Amino acid sequence: MGKAFIQNQPNHQIIPVGDHIANWLHEIGVTTVFGVISIHNMPILDAIYRQGKIRFVPARGEAGAMNMADAYARVSQGLGVVITSTGTAAGNAAGSQVEALTACSPILHITTQVDRMFSDRDRAAIHDVPRQPQMLNGISKAVYRVWEGRQVLNMLSAGVSEALSSPSGPVVVEIPIDVQREKLSSDSNLPLPSITMIQTPEIQFDKLAAFVKDSKRPMLWLGGGAHQATTEASELVKRGFAVVTSTHGRAIVSEINDASLGAFNMTPEAQSIYQQCDLMIIVGSRLRGNETLNNQMRLPEKRIQIDADATQGARNYPVDLFIHADAKLALKGLLDRIPQKLSVDPSFLVKVKQAREQSEKVLLEKLGPYATFAKILRHHVFKGKHPFVRDITLSNSIFGNRYVTLASPNLGVHALGGGIGQGNAMAIGAALVKGYPKTVALIGDGGAMLSIGEWATAVEEKANIVFILMNDQGYGVIRNIQDAQYDGRHCYTLSVIPNFSLMASSVGMPYYKIDNIDEFDEIFSSALQREGPILLEIDMVRIGPFAQAFSGPPAGAAGDK
Repeated sequence: MGKAFIQNQPNHQIIPVGDHIANWLHEIGVTTVFGVISIHNMPILDAIYRQGKIRFVPARGEAGAMNMADAYARVSQGLGVVITSTGTAAGNAAGSQVEALTACSPILHITTQVDRMFSDRDRAAIHDVPRQPQMLNGISKAVYRVWEGRQVLNMLSAGVSEALSSPSGPVVVEIPIDVQREKLSSDSNLPLPSITMIQTPEIQFDKLAAFVKDSKRPMLWLGGGAHQATTEASELVKRGFAVVTSTHGRAIVSEINDASLGAFNMTPEAQSIYQQCDLMIIVGSRLRGNETLNNQMRLPEKRIQIDADATQGARNYPVDLFIHADAKLALKGLLDRIPQKLSVDPSFLVKVKQAREQSEKVLLEKLGPYATFAKILRHHVFKGKHPFVRDITLSNSIFGNRYVTLASPNLGVHALGGGIGQGNAMAIGAALVKGYPKTVALIGDGGAMLSIGEWATAVEEKANIVFILMNDQGYGVIRNIQDAQYDGRHCYTLSVIPNFSLMASSVGMPYYKIDNIDEFDEIFSSALQREGPILLEIDMVRIGPFAQAFSGPPAGAAGDK
């Protein structure tokens, strides 16, 4: 949340509900809010402005605002807050909220509603959507509507509690405009959010330990749901476990640990390791289709699954044991029940190291001229502990999701749900978290065009970002798929590409174009030292193609996101 929850001092005043909301957000530790101002949220935003204690970031669109709040939540490991207006505005944020839902990002989405006398009556009030809650239900962990001003803080507290409790996710609180204008007495007894913990029977951890003690080649598969279990997972590796991660679970265990396959989870070398493993414990991962060949990839025969979402048990693969538990508490329970050093096969861990090295070697061979580029990115991102944001772009699908090493799990932000065009805004949200060095954002020209207006937000907010724009003049991965599967018919892959130099200049953002990979290290190193946002455009047409064209995921997978 940014700071500990604190109680307000007694200071009874008659103030608008919008002021109550602004004061409450500050009291629970919110320091940064994202959104777009509108006639239906002005009472709240005007109160935030007059209060002067919360930074409001005016995005150029609600989609961008939601992406910013999402990335902010991931990097800060706390709550993201976004404020939108009703109707079209709430709808604009929907695609980005799908991303937040996919990533289980704890978001408080405060949206609005027309006056209560018109709500749900389809009377054509401006911004009215008669079934707005139904629209939002499908993309939210929960949706609440406030009917009375006296309810508002309790409902907001309930929303934050729900958003932060495992499995976390975006929660919408809908506040009609006439409620925001109501005037109420302030109260020193503010409602405070609380996180609900899962109570798991101890016998489940006993069963888990028994499986581990019988294993000689145990392995963890860590997903994003295990982000808070870094200490426990690392200790298990120290005691003899190997580890592999999803792209959302990267760096929960150090990616330079010899016992880690990292996110090289689908290479032939990794699949060979799975066939030698005699126990896989899947922690906080949905075993997504694009990382398991749509669940057709062979995993070890003996499998245990740990997840905070009870509905995920055995959903994608049969398991010998499912444990409904918080990842951190479950792994701690296991550690308490097993020896300091497991009796494991040492040759297995040697093979894991070799499989990782071979996977990286094969990948670099596919990159051609971009192998040097990937190595430079990897060195600086890891050594400098930079937040690393990636859009759905060809370069990320090939090497950004796996090869560029992360210093910690919260520093990796990517469009997990597969939507393009979210990288610009996500980079801003990541960059506005205090205490971290410059954010590095890997984006493509196709995706950049969907959210290019947010470059103005980056400049206005002085967001500390290096945007690395990989320009192959259109949707490169789509063209590759068309070459491989559609007889080379290149249609609808974009023919008019902006002059990005002029776009950057128009908002006052420094810009460099790189058409020789040998220039990249010096320019990139310099860009990391500059304050504010900067755009580095990589001319992939001049530099040339990858050594091996990426034409989508392996057969059977839904997509390499």
